[in-house]
Amino acid sequence: MADPARARKLADRIKVIIAKRLERGVRDPRMGFVTITDVQVTGDLQHASVFYTVYGTDEERADTAAALAAATGMLRSEVGKNITARLTPSLEFILDAIPENAAHIEDLLREARERDTEVAGLAAGAQYAGDEDPYVKPREFDDDEDDEEAVENDEAEGASK
Repeated sequence: MADPARARKLADRIKVIIAKRLERGVRDPRMGFVTITDVQVTGDLQHASVFYTVYGTDEERADTAAALAAATGMLRSEVGKNITARLTPSLEFILDAIPENAAHIEDLLREARERDTEVAGLAAGAQYAGDEDPYVKPREFDDDEDDEEAVENDEAEGASK
């Protein structure tokens, strides 16, 4: 297993090589506007997973996936020419779902804000079901009343004896 730092450096280098090659153009009319978002290399440096996004519709994404699959061999040979590793890693292109995930998260946050506003509106007009302060507090006796009650109790007990 290779050093993780070396694998990260190789992944970064592969990302740059593929991005530059796609920038220069691939002679495939199906290729859309592609952005390479990340590359992950296995520990033995034999396989690279290339994550990409495509700007456009679902049809353009499918066409770009087919174009990248067709250009995999050419891109792998380009990577092999520009790295110093003994073996050229195989390439696998994976559509990155970052835009869809970001849109989904934005929808969830919007829904949460709407619910918070609704709950705040309900809480503004709400009243407590019981007392405002439901906690039991210790009783406070007036010292003068306690002393008088004790004297009266003592007198009543003394009279009954």
